[in-house]
Amino acid sequence: ARSALTTLDMIVTNAPVTKDGSINVTKEIVEECLSKKTLLYDKNGEEHNQVISALHESMRNSDVNAALFWLARMLEAGEEPLWIARRVTRAAAEDVGLADPNALTVALNAFNAAKLIGMPECNVHLAEAVMYVTLAPKSNSVFTAYERAKKDAETYDSAPIPTAVRAAFTNLQKELGYGEGYIYPHDTKEKITTMQCMPDELEGKIYYNPTTQGREKIIKERYEWIENWKKVHREMEKNK
Repeated sequence: ARSALTTLDMIVTNAPVTKDGSINVTKEIVEECLSKKTLLYDKNGEEHNQVISALHESMRNSDVNAALFWLARMLEAGEEPLWIARRVTRAAAEDVGLADPNALTVALNAFNAAKLIGMPECNVHLAEAVMYVTLAPKSNSVFTAYERAKKDAETYDSAPIPTAVRAAFTNLQKELGYGEGYIYPHDTKEKITTMQCMPDELEGKIYYNPTTQGREKIIKERYEWIENWKKVHREMEKNK
């Protein structure tokens, strides 16, 4: 019975959808799905979650052959390709991040391709995205930075916004000093100012710790230059 239900699910998933939204099950689709070997894979149970975990961990560990195996195991068992594409997109941001920002672009393109043409044609698009994310340099700095910021956002959810970065939309807001002390960064030589953008309670807090992996090495140099520039110029302002 399980095998029959799995086959039926594969038929419905792979059958073309007509303009009126109905699913057109043809003899060819049925024969194609019946010819496939039924794999050990329960889309709605423990195996479903364990296999996608194996795919994610393989990509995170840069094991391209293992990642391809788990991808194929899911697709050939009839897994929804868009569900896989969403997980690959998450891995591109969480495990690659700024080490290679193009990984997210590749993953999103694969998602759109899977959505546009479906299975079986989109298997190669998903394979390309999985391989790219797996082989890309790794950095979880974006993920960890957000988690740190999230923790403070929950703790300091009522921290006042600095006056300089408040927008004065009304006359009353102008009278209250909203926007007072604001400096337009593009009017400065370096396109940076010493203006405080963080609430007083969190001023000086650091969430982002860049790595030296891939492109993030360049971002790290830029980030450190900015922080050093602000430190030097704030000190100069204090000594005036």
